[in-house]
Amino acid sequence: MEKFGFLSFGNYGPGRGSKVIDAHASLHQAIDLSVRADELGVNGAYFRVHHFARQQSAPMTLLAAIAARTKHIEVGTGVIDLRYENPLYLAEEAASLDIIADQRIALGMSRGSPETVTRGYESFGYTGSKDPRGADIAREKFDQFIAAIDGEGIAAGDPRMTGSDRPQPIRPLSPGLKSRIWWGSATRDSAEWAGRQGVNLMSSTLLTEDAGIPFADLQAEQIDRFRAAWDEAGHPGKPRVSVSRSVFPLINDLDRAYFGSTDSDQVGVIDGYRSTFGKTYAAEPDVLIEQLRADAAVMSADTLMLTIPVALGVDFNAHILESFATHVAPALGWNPAGLQSPVGAASVIA
Repeated sequence: MEKFGFLSFGNYGPGRGSKVIDAHASLHQAIDLSVRADELGVNGAYFRVHHFARQQSAPMTLLAAIAARTKHIEVGTGVIDLRYENPLYLAEEAASLDIIADQRIALGMSRGSPETVTRGYESFGYTGSKDPRGADIAREKFDQFIAAIDGEGIAAGDPRMTGSDRPQPIRPLSPGLKSRIWWGSATRDSAEWAGRQGVNLMSSTLLTEDAGIPFADLQAEQIDRFRAAWDEAGHPGKPRVSVSRSVFPLINDLDRAYFGSTDSDQVGVIDGYRSTFGKTYAAEPDVLIEQLRADAAVMSADTLMLTIPVALGVDFNAHILESFATHVAPALGWNPAGLQSPVGAASVIA
């Protein structure tokens, strides 16, 4: 585990005890937490994207604001739902963001998560899917997006304006942007597909399949298949891989009150598929270190995304990140992202 960051689901609403009651609080706290994480040397700030829900829905503005306020931290998504996107406009946005962030982006994208509405992407004007989940149009849009960011000609030039009818690329272009694009995979097959495409892999806290083995082992197999597919396709370099986990170091009584017990892997049905869900890790740091060392997927990935309890606010989430950075991450091989101040200097929870 070379890097770690936080993954925010971005939920907001007037729930009991919530410190994130509306979209204003959600967006501004996301920026504030990212700044605090940057000061700690945390490597990434990543955000889930959902439509028709009280969560982040239009992430590019948020990521640009974070990039403008930070110096080192990677900004990204986990994941953009391609069913809702115009792939060429998204390519323009992604390139602009990459330039603003000085190549500090990690844009995860995929078919997207289960929705709160039925085929909501059709209300955005994207029809024609023959798959009840819209996976076919997501893959098609991804191909168009990759072609666009790679600088391929998209639209025939107007000779009166360009001097020829040669196909013109989108603008701006950000060199090397494809190396900062990730595919959010929930199966072993889609991980292999991502490896063949030559993009990085994001694997979440659930897989939409059940092989009768522990979640971490199933996810480690997914990662192995991804890397094998990458090598077989002949792509240069080494791809990045991230996994998500709920991890809470128990440092004080408040930590124990919130997270004083863990659960085991669970199997259920989501989006019509039998799925395997990862457990929550919550323990004293020395126990956490051993538990995470025993997690085959965490040890195989280069990046760990900590899913944070957004409703508890900036201070408590900064405390979680600092506790992990101080007491757990170094033992797992963590490489801080350009520390601006010594770890521990931003302590917020006694």
